[in-house]
Amino acid sequence: MELTIDQINKIEYPEVVNVWEASVRATHHFLKEEDIEYFKPLILNTYLDAVELRGIRNSENKIAGFLGVAEQNLEMLFIHPDYRGKKIGKTLLDYAITKLNVIKVDVNEQNEQAVGFYKHCGFEVIGHSELDATGKPYPILHMELKDRPLLKVKLNS
Repeated sequence: MELTIDQINKIEYPEVVNVWEASVRATHHFLKEEDIEYFKPLILNTYLDAVELRGIRNSENKIAGFLGVAEQNLEMLFIHPDYRGKKIGKTLLDYAITKLNVIKVDVNEQNEQAVGFYKHCGFEVIGHSELDATGKPYPILHMELKDRPLLKVKLNS
């Protein structure tokens, strides 16, 4: 399966929101239906414009997953359920760390799979908030990349 990572155009935002919704429904079982409906227009009209957005595409150029980064913080990483378990999340995270300088991520504490994924990828919990960024009662874990790989600089003599 050939996959490419590239920028996402504003005209593709509806497709991104569809990937987001499918991913959330498959992984965020703690969210209520009204919360999903609350976040959808925010994602479409506000959040996507606030991040550096990249998508990973399948051979038909459809978005299989995406990430958003702001100020070295991974603000969003969502994979369509059809592509879960195929290393797409790890590929996007590696891209975010190496190309977009990501060192932090906030994760819903109740999303145990995501917490485990980020821990497995070298992040550690450095803080906790009882409410999410919108003030909803979904606890957030603040995580930071530990043991950041040092840049290897080759000097020509």
